[in-house]
Amino acid sequence: MQTPQIGSQEHRDQRRQASAKVALVGALTNVVLCVAKIAAGILGHSQALIVDGIHSLSDLLTDILVLVASHHASHGPDENHPYGHGRFETAATLALGAFLVLIAGGIMWDSAERLMHGGAAQAPESIALYAALFSILANEALYWYTILVARNIKSELLRANAWHHRTDAISSIVVLAGVGGAMLGVLWLDLVAALIVGFMVAKIGWDLGWGAMRELVDESLEEEKVGQIRNLIADIPGVSSLHMLRTRRQGHEAMVDVHVQVTPWISVSEGHMISIAVEEQIKANIEEVSDVTVHIDPEDDETAPTCSNLPLREDVLKILHGAWRDLNCPAWEEHILLHYLGGKIDLEVFFPLHCYGDATAAGQLHEEMSQALKDHPEFGKLRLYFG
Repeated sequence: MQTPQIGSQEHRDQRRQASAKVALVGALTNVVLCVAKIAAGILGHSQALIVDGIHSLSDLLTDILVLVASHHASHGPDENHPYGHGRFETAATLALGAFLVLIAGGIMWDSAERLMHGGAAQAPESIALYAALFSILANEALYWYTILVARNIKSELLRANAWHHRTDAISSIVVLAGVGGAMLGVLWLDLVAALIVGFMVAKIGWDLGWGAMRELVDESLEEEKVGQIRNLIADIPGVSSLHMLRTRRQGHEAMVDVHVQVTPWISVSEGHMISIAVEEQIKANIEEVSDVTVHIDPEDDETAPTCSNLPLREDVLKILHGAWRDLNCPAWEEHILLHYLGGKIDLEVFFPLHCYGDATAAGQLHEEMSQALKDHPEFGKLRLYFG
């Protein structure tokens, strides 16, 4: 089956359905884990297992977050969100990363306090050991299920949620070690392990949150991909050079803005075709790029004199007709092309073929028309064509 194009509504719907299915499976599993671990913790006299059950309750909340965020992110562009809703997914990833850091901080703080005050006084029973083992297996299964879907649809939000499931499995390993150690009389063993795992969870949360934050502030794509985009554009026939290449991410998609320099005397339609070729070439070779904006430049507008103060066509024609009205032209022009280059307006004037007498007459007409514009420094080169 053909993969939908990134950025298409079909692709967004596919991602929404996959994300919703993962979130639903995760939510149902976490409901079972939450109830089972808290009940086993109470019956088995394990404070660590009760805390781990509360951790599973937090997972349920993040599954709901994934469900809501993926629903919003699947919507295409609208009047209020012309670039789509991909940033909903990014914002949710940031929130999830922050949540992981907070959860890890809570685990570390609680473990440190229990360690300083001697830990739990009562050894747990075997039911707590079995509940912790069940939690490890269930969360590890959830991790692999979620991470495979995340890789398939390229969702950082699902990837973040998958790592949340992995941290749950690790925290349950800590509980398993703690319960086992406590049953053997080593009551402080799970607390030291919890501090180490808490740091690992905090690191994962920080990496996820920092990546989402960089996306929200429009950080560029990786240097390697920017270089690849640059090479793709430079290889397109008709492109003289490029500058002001800007890239950014929005959820699983990427966007490119670029100024492309072309030969200044080509037609508008040819310049438009070159811009289409640039867009198609980038999208065909960089999978995550869904939007390309190409600005066609007749010269390097970063170094060339500005044309911003020059008059537009309506005013230019008034000036020309006024300057040339007393000339003895064989016939009036058919049309005039304006080229805004180097801070001036170059002119191409087209006459019918029957107006051409000989080279001497054409040269004299060119001289007269040029002299008539000597008091107008905004004009540059003048070319006459007959045909």
